[in-house]
This record gives sequence, C-alpha cells and structure tokens, in this order.
Amino acid sequence: MIDKINMLKTHMVLVFCLLFSMLSMPTYGQETIYDPEQSTARNWNEVLLFAIRHDYARPTVHARNLFHSSALMYDIWSVYDENASPVFLGESTGLEVCTLNSQQKQQLVNNASNRTQDIEIAIAYGMYRLLTHRFSNSPGAVQSQTEFVELADFYAVDRDLTSTDFSQNGAASLGNYVANCLIEFGLTDGSNESNAYANTVYEPVNLPLEPTVPGNSLLTDSNRWQPLKLDVFIDQAGNETDTPPFLGAEWGQVTPFALTEGDLQIRQRDGVDYWVYHDPGAPAYLTDDAVSSLDYQWGHSLVSLWSAHLDPADGVLLDISPASIGNTTELPEVTQQLPEFYAAIEGGSTDRGHSINPSTNAPYETQMVLRGDYTRVLAEFWADGPDSETPPGHWFTILNELVSDHAEFERRYKGQGDELSKLEWDLKAYMVLGGALHDSAISAWGIKGWYDYIRPISAIRHMAEFGQSSNPNLANYHVKGLPLVDGKIELISESDLLAGDSFEHVGKIKLYAWKGPSEIVDPKVDVAGVGWILAENWWPYQRPSFVTPPFAGYVSGHSTFSRAAAEVLTLLTGNEFFPGGMGEYVAKKNEFLVFEQGPSTDIKLQWATYNDASDQTSLSRIWGGIHPPVDDVAGRKIGIRIASDSFTLAEQYFAGSINALPEVAPSVPDPQPQPQPQVPTDQGGGGAFQWMLLLLFAGFTHRVILNIRCI
Repeated sequence: MIDKINMLKTHMVLVFCLLFSMLSMPTYGQETIYDPEQSTARNWNEVLLFAIRHDYARPTVHARNLFHSSALMYDIWSVYDENASPVFLGESTGLEVCTLNSQQKQQLVNNASNRTQDIEIAIAYGMYRLLTHRFSNSPGAVQSQTEFVELADFYAVDRDLTSTDFSQNGAASLGNYVANCLIEFGLTDGSNESNAYANTVYEPVNLPLEPTVPGNSLLTDSNRWQPLKLDVFIDQAGNETDTPPFLGAEWGQVTPFALTEGDLQIRQRDGVDYWVYHDPGAPAYLTDDAVSSLDYQWGHSLVSLWSAHLDPADGVLLDISPASIGNTTELPEVTQQLPEFYAAIEGGSTDRGHSINPSTNAPYETQMVLRGDYTRVLAEFWADGPDSETPPGHWFTILNELVSDHAEFERRYKGQGDELSKLEWDLKAYMVLGGALHDSAISAWGIKGWYDYIRPISAIRHMAEFGQSSNPNLANYHVKGLPLVDGKIELISESDLLAGDSFEHVGKIKLYAWKGPSEIVDPKVDVAGVGWILAENWWPYQRPSFVTPPFAGYVSGHSTFSRAAAEVLTLLTGNEFFPGGMGEYVAKKNEFLVFEQGPSTDIKLQWATYNDASDQTSLSRIWGGIHPPVDDVAGRKIGIRIASDSFTLAEQYFAGSINALPEVAPSVPDPQPQPQPQVPTDQGGGGAFQWMLLLLFAGFTHRVILNIRCI
C-alpha cells in the first residue's frame, strides 16, 4: 500500500513537472511569411531572410546562401524558359548530380500544362530542401524550420516526396533535384561547410585584446588583426557564443560567380596560400619611419575624431536630406588623397547633394537634425545589429521593400521594354544581386585574410601607449604615437581632471570622444555622451558584448557589399535614383537605438540614389568606430568592378549565350537526397502545427528529465 501511495505521488510530481515545463518553455513568435500578392520567389526569399536573422551573424555564409538560393530559383525558371540557360544545372559544375540535357528540359516543358505553376511548385520543393539543409544547425533552427514548413504547406509541398526523378514526378522532383545539386555543390565549393565553415590553417599573430582592461600592451604587430577576449560575446544577430575566431580568413578560395582567374592573385604567407581577387594593394602601415606612418596615424585618429560626433547634447545641427548629403565626388585614387575626401573635424565626405528630385521635379526638402542623433542612428542602422539580416541580406530587403514594393516602380528590366511579371523580375533581380554579393564576400574576405589588417580599437590604444607623434619637443614623443589635434587629441597635464590621484596619467594621451559603454547602465534611458577620456580606454560605438567584428578590417565588407549592390540596382532598374526619387527609413524617437537612449527625435534616413545609400553605409562604419578610411575606399572600388562583371555574366545566362545544355547526357542514377529532419505529415503534406507539437513534446520530455530532482 505504501509503495502504491509513493508511486501515485511520483506520478503526480511528474505531471506537475510536465505542466511546469510546458508553462516555462520559451515561446517563439510566429511570422506569417506567405503573401499571396507576392511571387513565389519573393516569399521564399523572405523566409530565407527570416532564417538569416535567427542565425549567427556570418556575412560570408549568408551572401553564399542568398546567391545559391537565388540561383536555385533562377535555374528552375530557366528550364521552362525558351532562351535562358541555367547556372548550376548542366555541365558547369562537373557534378553528376547537376547534369541536365536539352531533351530532359524539353520533356519537362512538354509535360507542363501550366509552366508558371510548375515553376512555383519546383521552387517550393527546392527551396524547402535547400534551406532545411543549410539551417539545420542554426541557433534559430526551431523558428526557421517552423517557417520553412509553414511556407511549404502554403505551396502544398509533400515533404515526404524526396525523389529527384523528375522524369516521373515532374516539377516537384525537379525542385528536389536542383536542391540536391546545390547541396552537393556546397560541400565541394571551398567553403568548408561540412566543418561549420571553419578556417583550416589561419592563426592570429597577436594575442587577444581585453577591451575592459586599459591599453593594448599585448599587441606585437602594429598592422595585423588582433582577436578580442570578452566575458560574453553576443554577435550582431543577438546570439551569445564564445569569443569567435577570425570569420572566413580563407573565404577567398570559395567558388565565385563572376570572378575570374584574371582577377585572382594567389599570395603565400608561412607556406599557406591566400586567394585574393581584385587585390587593392597594401593598406597604410605603422612603421619606425615617421613619413611612411602618417597615413596610418591620420586614418585611425580620424576614427577617434569622428566619435566626438556621437552626442546630441553638443547642439550641432545638420541637413541630412538629399539636398545636402549624397552625390559624392569621385573616389580618391591613392591613399594620400584620402584627407581631401573626408572631413576629419566636421565629419562626412565631399558630398555635393542633389538640387532636384527627378521624380517630382521639385527640390528636396531640408531635414535639419542634431548631428549626434544622425550619426548614432547611422551607425546602428547600417551596422546590421540584433535581428538583422547581415549586410548582404540588408540589400535584399532594400530591393524588396524600397524598390520592388514602391508604388511608382515598374518592373522593366534595365528600365526598358515590357513590364516583367513579379516572378520573372524577382528571379532575375535576386540572381544578379546574389551573385554580386557572393563575389563581394569572396573578394573582401580574401583580402581580409591576406592582409590581416588591424581594427581601430587595437590601433588607437596601441598608438596611445607610445605617446604622441606630433612634436619631439613635447613630452611622451614617439614616432608611432597618436598625432595631436587641439581640442580633440591632447596630452594630459598635472591640472587635468584625468591626471589621476597620484598623477599617474600625466603625459598620457587623452581623446575627446564617445565615453563608452561603461557610462550606460540602462540603454533605455542612459546616453554615454562625449567628453575627455584616456586614449587607452577608447571604445568604438558598439555594445560591450560585441565591440568590433571578429575578422580583419581591410577591406570593409560593408563598403564592398553596399557599392556592389547599389551598382547592381542601378543597372537592373536603368535608373540611379530610388523609385519616387528617394528611399527612406524612419528611426523612431527613443525607440530605435539599442546601445543607448535615442534618437531624441524621429530621424529619417534618406537617399536619392542607390549609391547615396551605399556611401552612407561606408561613412557609418567610421562613425561606428569599425573602420578607418583606408578600409572604405578600397572596398567601394572593388564593389563597382564586381557589380559590372556580375551583371554582364548574368545577362549572358538570361540570353542563353553561356552554359547551353548538352543535347544528350549519359544516364545518371537517381541521386539520394541529403537527409532531412523527420517531420510528421498530414496526408503527405504535413503541417507546421504537428511539427511544432513534436518539438514541444521533445522539449517537455527534456525538461521533465532535467527537473526530475523535484521528485
């Protein structure tokens, strides 16, 4: 009897623990991705962007995901198009799982009673398979997979159908076939996907910097990248991880879209090959020679000078409308011209503005705002911070929302001819943009890996330890020190408030700059402000759990991505201006900023042209303390070249003048698809609700096991 009572108690406790687990499990907000007014390609691109926002912040990886998914959808469309040729299908990859011949293509066309419907079916099957594979190990896999399942169900995807035999199953198996092609290709493209994209040989030469500790005494190479040591690292997607290694140091070896052998130089360091496309040459270096160090010292000290602009309390007003900002002058040709292009004290670059909105034929309305609000919003908006889709995804969002969805936009390829269907426009636009951004990642990160260049937080603190480099007759002179600037970069005197109780800081360098995250207790109400700080404590305008991206600075990925994207959108639309003559984003008062309270009023980021938005991106990284000017301009130039080459190659695919399908191909056995997560089905189609029940049950069981001690 006692045993029965004890067993009953145990059962009651288990039930209680189960109920407690159900109530205490985190719930994930559902987003309805499917929009019947949009194309199939757009809906699947949106669900991919959702998954990116819930994944680790990996610009290289997601540029590749955006390109491969765009190519998958485009290749499916090309099968049913009379002229277009595919990118991956056929013989281009050399993989048997990607083979396709013209007879097979014609059979698919002949069997299609409705080509558009078959294209949509194939895209849905293909994207579901590819995205499920690519995000299976994502920290947001639960949320993302739920959306994949939900969208697949909207398109009536039978998730039990994994066959790739499109001769028997038509469009559905074609989608699986193309997905399997991309999955297999992705395991051989040099990304090291099977090992979580990890570097294979790269090791940093400098010991880590601990930002909360003053100075930078552990730096041994003044010009090489330095890892960070943080108690907690939270990436730009909001994921808490260990302090990461250099992301993508060997990404130059990933198979590109339009980059060619003529663009490539293979460099070698310590017996290791580094593949560099569009090598811009070395950045500015700090040496024992005063003259050769000037560009390095000027560039990194400018980052400090601009951080003095991050306080709305200074009362400085700016017109941030297209009437004053944008229409930037020609980019500098050499490093020595950078001081003429950037305004070191006032901030910004040599913009001419636009006198007239070409869409309305009226002048742009001025927008006077506090500089400290504008610069902080700029830094956070383009930083692609928490819940963002990384820079490549950011530009897909701009394409989707500010271009394709604009009421005045007409989907005419290059601004000419008949208006395209939503599906064809989206497919072609994604294809070109995805290819250009993928190549931008390969080029920029190949350069980052080879030059392995230092970030401002390391360089500024490092130079501060040497002293000042302006006057040998003043205290604390060293050829590698920081250049003095009256009112901005000065020596600490005995009467200085920063001198210290024992005058231990006398003779050190002080900066008039953003005071840093130590001044912020509650980001909802606190503003760090600007004031005099010890240079050894300088901090970029970033969260203390992030500080600076985990990879080398030169060249700027933001500048490369953004200029390539801007040039592509200009070519695609046949117009350098946004639809309606202006793109706009509103940062709401005291809601938008994450690092601290603000902005103090609504701020409208406005861009007349795509290049204006790109140029603003580049400047935001200087105000954010992430890049010196030398990183910026080189990236912009590379982006211009990549956009042109990517667009030219894409047009050849659109016209069918490249990678024509062979007439006959050898018979290929039905390839086995990659293993997919097992999900319950509902008469073959499955449902997001049943799939979530399975996850919830697993979570409940796990929690009961963990809570078994309550018995």
